Amino acid sequence: MTDDTPHDDDGTSEAGATDAAAATDGGVEETTIDPWGSSTIADYRKLFEEFGIEEFEQILGDVPNPHYLMRRGVIFGHRDYEPVADALANGEPAAALSGFMPTGDPHIGHKLVFDEIIWHQQQGADAYALIADLEAHSARGMTWDEIDEHTESYLLSLLALGFDAEEGTLYRQSQNRELQDLAFELGSNARFAEFGSIYGFDGETSVSHMQSVVTQMADMLYPQLVDGPKPTVIPVGPDQDPHVRLARDLAVRMRFFKVTREYASFSLEDAEEERELLSETYDRLAEIIDNDHKIRCVDAAVLLRDGEDAVDPSNRDSYSSVKMGSTTGSVKASLNNKLQNAGKEPLRPRVRFFHRHGPEDAFEAMIDAIEGEKRVYEGHIDSFELDFDAAEDLAREVEVDAGGYGFIQPSSIYHRFMTGLTGGKMSSSIPASHISLLDDPEDGYDKVKSATTGGRETAEKQRELGGEADDCPVYELYAYLLANDDDGLVEEVYEECVGGERLCGDCKEQAATLMQEFLKNHQEKREEARELLDDLDIVLDSERKGPGGSH
Repeated sequence: MTDDTPHDDDGTSEAGATDAAAATDGGVEETTIDPWGSSTIADYRKLFEEFGIEEFEQILGDVPNPHYLMRRGVIFGHRDYEPVADALANGEPAAALSGFMPTGDPHIGHKLVFDEIIWHQQQGADAYALIADLEAHSARGMTWDEIDEHTESYLLSLLALGFDAEEGTLYRQSQNRELQDLAFELGSNARFAEFGSIYGFDGETSVSHMQSVVTQMADMLYPQLVDGPKPTVIPVGPDQDPHVRLARDLAVRMRFFKVTREYASFSLEDAEEERELLSETYDRLAEIIDNDHKIRCVDAAVLLRDGEDAVDPSNRDSYSSVKMGSTTGSVKASLNNKLQNAGKEPLRPRVRFFHRHGPEDAFEAMIDAIEGEKRVYEGHIDSFELDFDAAEDLAREVEVDAGGYGFIQPSSIYHRFMTGLTGGKMSSSIPASHISLLDDPEDGYDKVKSATTGGRETAEKQRELGGEADDCPVYELYAYLLANDDDGLVEEVYEECVGGERLCGDCKEQAATLMQEFLKNHQEKREEARELLDDLDIVLDSERKGPGGSH
């Protein structure tokens, strides 16, 4: 979950203000997501297809006052961001959290995440920023002296960019005992086998590295530990998605109750396609069979086999044996078999509360809390009057009252990686490819002036064919940073470039000047933030010992 981007494992980006389509690379056959490795996200569309990340553009209209990174397609994907957007729109509790691994100076890639946290704070969310020092020590081999040095620098930049420390929360993993206690509890529900599957851990992986992963899971759930369950978003680069997925799984495993939609005594808990088919079948039966006749499971079986004309409410006792024949093994056949076995049992929509774990008192409290018609079984309760959302809220309320966490699965948003100023990947090991927030403003100016562009070989060809803004690191600087909230400037640069009106020399001069001004202003604000940082309850000089580890 910690955002250490862009660094040596960063990918490339072709984000444009007028074209938010994902970059493609015909030579890449598969997408690998590795939080610590050297993988490159060469085709963002594959993240939608292979890993279930959703396109942010589809929900942009539901986000109140969207940040310019959202509007310009730099934030390109999300997991389950709708609850966060709804909470922000309605003034309800929400949180945003991301972490930073202090392995070097903060740079313009980190600024993306700083801005995303600060924007959510400005929209009313509780804001959390953490220093992932345990991860830096165990996975990157950083010494504690090195970590302490970089910790202060990250915090100064975050404060200088506008993080409200009085309203928000800052912490170091190593100094947060409550966080470490939560990580211990989460570890009870994590298995080495899945660490191997997700991260490639093996017998050579240090125990500390594995522990740091569980700590990151605790980080993502920590805002709900502090003030109770709430929608929480984790802004990160796509390389951190494995952490998000595991945290979402662990949030579910920690819950006392699982709530599902069901229709009969048999469960479709792990058969979502069957549940969807049964829902459609029930709706069709409700139009055929009037209220004086209860819908039975056998009615649904007949409908699945022979269609609506075969369903006869007045003569259901004469239904012939229902068999699926050649469709054995299909979703339809599997559901039909369950319906046959249930026979004349009434088919009725309900929500089911499974008692997965937790004290027996919680199950008894759940029984008492469900109002209206219900049926109690060993291990679960069926409610016939609650809708699904109300049932989820009730299950969470009962769990929290019984001493559980009631976690809501954390959401996430993903931003594109920045292209290096020299082309290819932006790498912290290649100073000319990136700009540190601590670079001398003159050096920042020079780096931009020396940057690779998407321009043509000659000025004549540029005027004739136009530049390739979507492949230009300098244009990215405008879109990601230099234009700030001014969409008009981004569009002007793009249109003038592709239209042949803007030449690279003038464009880089303008960008270099803006970068110089940004760095100068930012560093002045960093100095102003030092006094504020001194007043914060966060340890900058740890007393920990150790030479640093390795993964």
